[in-house]
Formats: sequence, C-alpha cells, structure tokens
Amino acid sequence: MENKHLIPANELCTYYNVELSFINALQEFGLIELTRVQENYFINETQLPKLEQYTRWHYELEINLEGIEVIDQMLERIRNMQDEIIALKNKLRLYKQ
Repeated sequence: MENKHLIPANELCTYYNVELSFINALQEFGLIELTRVQENYFINETQLPKLEQYTRWHYELEINLEGIEVIDQMLERIRNMQDEIIALKNKLRLYKQ
C-alpha cells in the first residue's frame, strides 16, 4: 500500500487544533475520505485544502456540518455550471467564425 501521501489524522488534529471527532464527522458526511491502516486513520494530502476550508467554516464562521455539506454541494454545482458556460462559449465562438 502506498502511504507516502497519507497524513495521520491525529497529527492534523494537533496542527489545526481540532478534535478527531470533527474529522470523523466530516467523513461520515462524505466530505473527506479517511484511510484506515491498522488502528490509525490517515488523510490523503490532496484533501488538505478541503479540510482547511471546512475547519475555517466550522470554527471561525460557526457553520454546522449540515451547513458545510450544503455549501460544498452548492459550490460544486457552481463550478460545474462555470465549466459548462466556458464550454458553451467555446462552441459559440466556433459557430461565429
């Protein structure tokens, strides 16, 4: 198993000053993915920006997990719509030529 990109969840808890229960709850809501190796949980380094964002939303803005889930889904929809707009603009440009 390739573990070089996995960061122990307990180290992240210390670094971000959050509880492991918060990280576990994020996983339960499907917002991040934890990898279990023996008795320890790890987070892939590619998920760190999302973890940082969710941590700020929760602790600084006091948004609950349900709210974080809704905001995350809405932002994903916005990104998808923006991609679709770009694709449509590119198609339109082809027809204008």
